[in-house]
Amino acid sequence: MDRTDSNPHLFLSIFFFVIVTSITVEYILFHYIAITMKKYLILTLLIFSSCGHTGKEGKIPPSLNGIAWPGDYTKWKLVSVSHRLDHHSLRAIYGNAIAQKAIKEGKTNPWPDGTILGKIVWWESFAPDWNAAVVPENVVHVEFMEKDAEKYAKTGGWGYSRWVGNDLTPYGKDANFEQECFACHTPVASKDYVFTAPPTFPGTDK
Repeated sequence: MDRTDSNPHLFLSIFFFVIVTSITVEYILFHYIAITMKKYLILTLLIFSSCGHTGKEGKIPPSLNGIAWPGDYTKWKLVSVSHRLDHHSLRAIYGNAIAQKAIKEGKTNPWPDGTILGKIVWWESFAPDWNAAVVPENVVHVEFMEKDAEKYAKTGGWGYSRWVGNDLTPYGKDANFEQECFACHTPVASKDYVFTAPPTFPGTDK
């Protein structure tokens, strides 16, 4: 005869021990799986939410005359650079695809409708390891000229927009800021109001 048969209390103790242990293990596993799945769910939601953002440009308000931020202008091609001694600033000028085509074909006076020229301006500084080199420091502003001869006829055929600093705050007090831009560009009216003269880029198709 088996010993458990002779001792029903021992059999019941073992039986309940197995049941309790099984339930406890299942409970622990269930909570572990639930917590793990919750973490992965949160991580997945964070990933999808970050993918769903439109990027910095989706949060940038339009300029005060209603012109929208044109997107990542650094994906355009570089047109030229400049250094203003009176303003102590450095500039990089970019052009969209229409501008680049006009440059390639030599049709920049006048520039064709749809042209957008973008300019980022930094305060000048001196390279810490080479004091003779003038280098960009903090952002002053980012500005654009968009050509539409009919729409912007009152400002020489160009729509002007500007955003200030790294926060890209719309420039000016109201929409009339564009008159300030137009007045600045009026001295080069004979060049379609554009100061930038694209230089040569050896080894390219420009």
